[in-house]
Amino acid sequence: MVAFSGGVDSTLLLALALDALGPERVLAVTASSESLPASELEACARLAAQLGARHEVLRTRELARPGYVANAGDRCYHCKSELFESLASELDAGRFGSKSVVYGATLDDLGDYRPGLKAAAEAGAIAPLADAKLGKQEIRQLSAAMALPTWDKPAHPCLASRVPHGEVVTAAKLGMIEAAEAVLRRCGYRELRVRHHELQTPSGVQHLARIVLAGKAAAQFSEAESVSRELRALGYAFVTLDLEGFRSGRLNDALPAAQADAELRRLPVTT
Repeated sequence: MVAFSGGVDSTLLLALALDALGPERVLAVTASSESLPASELEACARLAAQLGARHEVLRTRELARPGYVANAGDRCYHCKSELFESLASELDAGRFGSKSVVYGATLDDLGDYRPGLKAAAEAGAIAPLADAKLGKQEIRQLSAAMALPTWDKPAHPCLASRVPHGEVVTAAKLGMIEAAEAVLRRCGYRELRVRHHELQTPSGVQHLARIVLAGKAAAQFSEAESVSRELRALGYAFVTLDLEGFRSGRLNDALPAAQADAELRRLPVTT
């Protein structure tokens, strides 16, 4: 059973599993929840069909977990606990006939703050790409060599990653973020984030959208008026453009260094 998000890592893992074991012994499973855009779920189904893999959608309920909603520095742990415990439950029930769960953690993930790795290890999930010491660059090169359409796909972490640590995660916020990022993708931007912030004002809590674009896109951003209008219609009182540009994991900068370092030392990859 391949935990299949449709990203560059899990797509390569699925393709390699199909090549090694054959389609009859491989199942791609995608978790569906408020944290996954509908467009990404549809892309997973298309990719699995293109690769010739059986594909199942598993409903997960991260928002039912207080630790996930609280959105402290370990939100990803609670998210991945929900995912991998749900997958393990499917294994125990024998519903899909699978005997193990693999997922697309890479060698690069081991050097970052990734509490989700701990949840995966606790559930007995296996990370073949990390075990093979494959980093992101090598995974993209292999994907290109195998003509996988995801070889240059930008990273697309769950929508909750746009909410700063300490601000609660809600279905309403995730829906606003999904809709806001869809506006920017319609403008042609591929690598982006819409960070969702809450501001305490005399009239109550107001929502702020902080648009983050990669490379030179921020300097060339010419759709400010139309994008601002559309995001305000979604419920954002303020719309801003981040002048520093895109960098993955920037919200982790707000975590105390000691906390991140301590968590890193406790994160096993596989069992």
